[in-house]
Amino acid sequence: MSLKIASWNINSVRARLSIVERFLDEERPDILCLQETKVTDDLFPGGSFAARGYVHQIVCGQRMHHGVAILSKLPVEEEERHDWQANGEARHIGVRLPGGIRLENVYIPAGGDVPDREANPKFGQKLDFIARMTRWSEACRCPTIMVGDFNVAPLECDVWSHKQLLTVVSHTPVEVEALTALQASNDWVDLGRHFHPAPGRLHTWWSYRSPDWTKNDRGRRLDHMWATPDVAAHAVAHAVHEPCRSWERPSDHVPLVTEFAV
Repeated sequence: MSLKIASWNINSVRARLSIVERFLDEERPDILCLQETKVTDDLFPGGSFAARGYVHQIVCGQRMHHGVAILSKLPVEEEERHDWQANGEARHIGVRLPGGIRLENVYIPAGGDVPDREANPKFGQKLDFIARMTRWSEACRCPTIMVGDFNVAPLECDVWSHKQLLTVVSHTPVEVEALTALQASNDWVDLGRHFHPAPGRLHTWWSYRSPDWTKNDRGRRLDHMWATPDVAAHAVAHAVHEPCRSWERPSDHVPLVTEFAV
């Protein structure tokens, strides 16, 4: 059996519903994980997804901010919603797939603009969030896939300029160290780099600040798909759908898709 899982920080699912529909019609994943849906559960546009066969919907929303959702053609059973932000923000949802594999969809905070815990509390919240995830990961004993917007570009080749971004939130040494510790806590396999080894270019995010994102190609790899080694052994392909960044009214992120033979 082939299993195709997509993950996308959509930056408002209602504002960008048309490009989500286009992506689903073209790529036809079995499961779509969304981050930054920016909508309460009662206003989530579930009908559009159901019409395309995604009748199993687990949503964890929040008005105007954050929010995650898992839309699936396959039956899924909700497992948990962790408050790794420790303030009630809607940033995680976990389900169990047929066969027992767990799927975790997470949206790690961006962390503000100043990489200093004292001067910028948001940066401290981000580091604490990853620390709480790491403690959870250390105790994780199930075959698991973890996807989402991690808001950290860990490798030098994961950003357009390592030297220029060393002091920019998302690529600072302290964030990289925290994400590296999270990965090591359960031997997570980074599926992006498994299929597209460093130092190859593999960006997933481009700022809205540039009128033409392709001109300077100043991207970062902020979005990730990881799996425990037992699940990663069944992964057969991984793709970053970069052309979606040029679609009408795009998100600043693009979707990732991993295929598994399970």
